[in-house]
Amino acid sequence: MAETILPATDTPGAKEAKVGEFMTRIVKDCYTEKDQKIFTDGMQQLDAASKKKSGKSFLDSSPVQRHDLLVDLDKEQKAYTDAKKKDDPAHYFRMIKELTLWGYFTSEPGATKALRYVAIPGKYEGCIDYKKGDKAWATS
Repeated sequence: MAETILPATDTPGAKEAKVGEFMTRIVKDCYTEKDQKIFTDGMQQLDAASKKKSGKSFLDSSPVQRHDLLVDLDKEQKAYTDAKKKDDPAHYFRMIKELTLWGYFTSEPGATKALRYVAIPGKYEGCIDYKKGDKAWATS
């Protein structure tokens, strides 16, 4: 699923960055029991939504079908998030997407190949020119 969100292009995708392993570890070790349940139930809801939309499980769906489903789920979570009250739980797809981005951009492939990486900056430069198409910066 993470690879559908961040596929390999001229940079590594979520699979190469081992985002799935990252997501599993964060959900298991860092999420509350309530959020763990939302996440795991959400994985089943995602598969059910896939079967309803294409007649196939998410894994059995084509890349285009997976993409289209995740676009629909992203719209659903945005509407849910905009309308939710303070105490309402997070939408499962928002959790999935946030973990995917977090895991990817903090991984070695994400930080060094998708971003411009400087391990230890030599000096502070508060204003660096940015040209359209430049990669964003990552530092450790």
